[in-house]
Amino acid sequence: MSASAIKLEVLRKRAEFLAVASSGKRWVAPGFILQIGAAHEVSPTIRYGLTASRKIGNAVTRNRARRRLRALAAQLMIYAAQEHDYVLIARVSTPSCAFSDLQQDLTKGLKRLKLWRGE
Repeated sequence: MSASAIKLEVLRKRAEFLAVASSGKRWVAPGFILQIGAAHEVSPTIRYGLTASRKIGNAVTRNRARRRLRALAAQLMIYAAQEHDYVLIARVSTPSCAFSDLQQDLTKGLKRLKLWRGE
């Protein structure tokens, strides 16, 4: 299936976030933390979630971090394996980190965890 035919779906319920966190697989990068959920059936959608806690800063800073992670997911998550769920967690450096660094970190993390399907 081509990357353009893959749809992204957003995780919205707390139970979905907790299920991903309970799997224990994660990639820690300077700009964010990527959590990977347990494998399930392959579907043409990739499910992901975003979170930014109050530790990141005030509402403006948290929203900026979430916008950056949302753009990152829209750009690169279409290359991730479809049988997993993903959660991107903002870190203090997320709002100020160069976007190209965030892109490299996500690509590197997916490749290291053998979840990158290539371009």
